[in-house]
Amino acid sequence: MPPRKSTTQQIAESVASESRAQSRAASPVQDDDDEPFFDAIEELQNHGINAQDIAKLKSAALNTVTGVRMTPKRQLLKIKGLSEAKVDKIKETVQKMLGSSFSTGIEVSDKRKKVVTISTGSKSVDSILGGGIQTQSISEVYGEFRTGKTQMAHTISVIAQLPADMGGGGGKVAYIDTEGTFRPDRIRAIADRFGVDGEAALSNILYARAFNSEHQMELINEATSRFAEEKDYRLLGSLLV
Repeated sequence: MPPRKSTTQQIAESVASESRAQSRAASPVQDDDDEPFFDAIEELQNHGINAQDIAKLKSAALNTVTGVRMTPKRQLLKIKGLSEAKVDKIKETVQKMLGSSFSTGIEVSDKRKKVVTISTGSKSVDSILGGGIQTQSISEVYGEFRTGKTQMAHTISVIAQLPADMGGGGGKVAYIDTEGTFRPDRIRAIADRFGVDGEAALSNILYARAFNSEHQMELINEATSRFAEEKDYRLLGSLLV
């Protein structure tokens, strides 16, 4: 009797087989009506904060107004060139711009409508995850060596570009690789199975190789700047050693 396969092995095989069975699409599609909202930090300039102080905030990887609100005052005071008076003014301005942090249940429901669920390429895995990988959240996939984590990352990098009716998010992907296992040819092969031009799929993937954990955080901070500026990214994937 053959040895029983582990759950992660079953998932890996499921991702590989079911992604081949998906229907075919002409090319990645971006739906402008579903574009996520990013309150770019440059908006502070319209409310009395000078460009130099905004640049200092951006140097600390703060690229949105909401990001500033979420940052403790003591952390802002560590940014070179920002005095306590300036930090107080920035915090006050952000509060006026964003208003109360409390929302009604209806408002929360409306915000949740902007969450995009991206298929993993496997119906069984999607079922476990409640439909797939959700935007505006963090999903962690782990397993032993050669259980399909890299395959899943490559597959989702293509699916995220597909239109919503094919389980995608209609946007671009950022891929931070700590293992050096990203392979363009695998992206081309997966894209071909979905009827997407391989070169177009690759052009929609922003790739970076991270060489240590500190470098990885620097790349994530850089990616947040791209996300705030371009507004058409749907997924940030980071493979860990």
